[in-house]
Amino acid sequence: MVFFNKKDKLQIIAFQSYGTDTHIYARGRALEDEQIGLAEKGILKLIINTWKRFGTDEVRNTGLTLKLPDGRTVTGTTDNDGYYLLEEPSANLEALTNEEGWLPYEISYNDASLKREILHQNRFPGEVLIPSKKAAYGVISDIDDTIIHTGVASFLKWRAVFNTFFKNAGSRSPLKGAANFYHLLHRGKTGKGVNPIFYVSHSPWNLYRYLEFFLKENNFPKGPILLRSFSTIFQRKKESEKPQKQKEIINILKTYPQLPFILIGDSGEHDADIYIEIAQAHPDRILAIYLRSVTHRKKMTRIRGLFEEYRTTPVLLVENSEKAIEHARENGFI
Repeated sequence: MVFFNKKDKLQIIAFQSYGTDTHIYARGRALEDEQIGLAEKGILKLIINTWKRFGTDEVRNTGLTLKLPDGRTVTGTTDNDGYYLLEEPSANLEALTNEEGWLPYEISYNDASLKREILHQNRFPGEVLIPSKKAAYGVISDIDDTIIHTGVASFLKWRAVFNTFFKNAGSRSPLKGAANFYHLLHRGKTGKGVNPIFYVSHSPWNLYRYLEFFLKENNFPKGPILLRSFSTIFQRKKESEKPQKQKEIINILKTYPQLPFILIGDSGEHDADIYIEIAQAHPDRILAIYLRSVTHRKKMTRIRGLFEEYRTTPVLLVENSEKAIEHARENGFI
């Protein structure tokens, strides 16, 4: 049973996720609605919004019901951090999707102890991407310093912290030409394709709506956004444990075993190491790796060294989107 004050309003944030024709895989989080203004400006408001994003009040261990357009339902429960993962085999889901492959659903609280006054509403929209069988390939892309100027390579990551916490999503700058490149990949060689785009980042789920707003405002193709729990960021991983980003990419490859992929990242952090390991494990699945160069001499020297003897998959270190577009065109991707 969950207890809240009457003044509190609850919400369910449905993350854009992915599935198949025979399996739904819906993710999201149940929280109190803090009324965060994504387009608000001013240092004080931005600080308050940042506090709200990370000082969340979760709706823990509470029942939810997901309803598909044809009336079928899936039930589940939020975990101790308010997250839900509703995963269930289900036939003929592709028939319920739109022309881009998106399957809409509604999700609601089914806990009778929740008073109507604190719900305000109890129908929240969500979407799951079911890639078309006509897709020629998929794209898996990092976000920070790959499509958005972040500064993760800056000293002590101070620039990344400032950009994330003290700039609203609407004022953040996309890397020049990135949106156009992703649309070309989405449409493929024929210009009429529906190749799926997956956005994977080490950022916490607390920034989901922030990043979703940025992608939409800057006209990037819509795609599942896959982040990680804030609580895991400070946990020490076992030496043999893979980064969460790598786990997400491997799960995508397993979900669509017949689909090859293009991997896009940057040279600032560990994208190169992760992508090389994935390509070596799945040499027939990775068509190309694009890595945006960062203005950090030591990091770039290390990255170039990684690829000196690497021949498994075509790799391109690019300064701008034009070079990536040229390479993609030469290789028949667009």
